[in-house]
Amino acid sequence: AGEIWHTFVLYCIQNNYAGIENLSLIPDCVGASPMQNIGAYGVEIKDVFYELEAMHLKDASLKKFNAEECEFGYRESVFKRKFKNQFIITSVTFRLSKHPKFNTSYGAIEKELEAMQVKEMSIAAISKAVCNIRSSKLPNPAEIGNAGSFFKNPVVPTSKFDRLKKEFPEIVGYKNSDAETKLAAGWLIEQCGWKGYRSGDAGVHKNQALVLVNYKNATGKEIFDLSQQVMDSVKAKFDVELEREVNIL
Repeated sequence: AGEIWHTFVLYCIQNNYAGIENLSLIPDCVGASPMQNIGAYGVEIKDVFYELEAMHLKDASLKKFNAEECEFGYRESVFKRKFKNQFIITSVTFRLSKHPKFNTSYGAIEKELEAMQVKEMSIAAISKAVCNIRSSKLPNPAEIGNAGSFFKNPVVPTSKFDRLKKEFPEIVGYKNSDAETKLAAGWLIEQCGWKGYRSGDAGVHKNQALVLVNYKNATGKEIFDLSQQVMDSVKAKFDVELEREVNIL
């Protein structure tokens, strides 16, 4: 569980174990990945998860959890709410594939692969494309304080998305099903004028409005208050409720 996530991704790529290449360059450790079912570019942990082992903090007993017991949802699991602060995840087992199924349709992956002039598709090429995209859009935690994506992409009824599309033709959405569509929270926030905003040392990243940043000495309350202002403005403009992806301590 203590392995650096991206180091693990690179190990899998080197050994031709496919399934998590779209999750390249996500910060943190392997043990944190199932806690909120990390995901990016059309892939989530639940797609490759087999089981995990966790230690109960009360009596140090070890318990295994399969995918059903983890109750994975969109950036959710039992460890984020139901069992919050009750377990430490000690190991995670993934079920990967030696016969890759390339997932390039989400986001800008296909465009980046074209820019890279990739002649033969591979999980290494997809990983490199994802790394390029993330590096161009997201701040480096070693250089500027941030918690990654601060807000979840909201899911709305497709009927509501269709109404929003008429009023805002450029709105970004991805169909989860005929009944539901996932909106791009970053796009909504940017349309409300927050991209690049800064008040003191609390701000919204200049390249990705989904990310709140701490330029140096912003307090937790200042970041929280800024997030609330962002959420209120999106609600007022689009009648869409944003939800924080991070845990508030």
